[in-house]
Amino acid sequence: MLKFKNNRYLKPFKNWFVLILVCFAVWMLFFDANSWLIHHELNSEIDALENEKDYYNREIKKDNKAIKELSTEEGLERFAREVYYMKKENEVIFIIEYEDSLKTKDND
Repeated sequence: MLKFKNNRYLKPFKNWFVLILVCFAVWMLFFDANSWLIHHELNSEIDALENEKDYYNREIKKDNKAIKELSTEEGLERFAREVYYMKKENEVIFIIEYEDSLKTKDND
């Protein structure tokens, strides 16, 4: 059995001030509403939200660029031809697909 009087590691805890200081530090680090653990969790959440904000800002810039391209007559015609395979009257369109550009089960 450990004897409190003779143990050199427990000797500082005989002082009430040290004991109260240790209890206060443990309380503030782990149990308080403004504890270090909660601050760490909130900082991680802030970092994740800032990364998400940057992602959406990049997407907005990309979409604005696409809108600018589609606002011109040539850009709109190009989009209609490439995506919806539209054509003008008296025009024949040949779609050439290469083997490596086709979607198969292997390269999905």
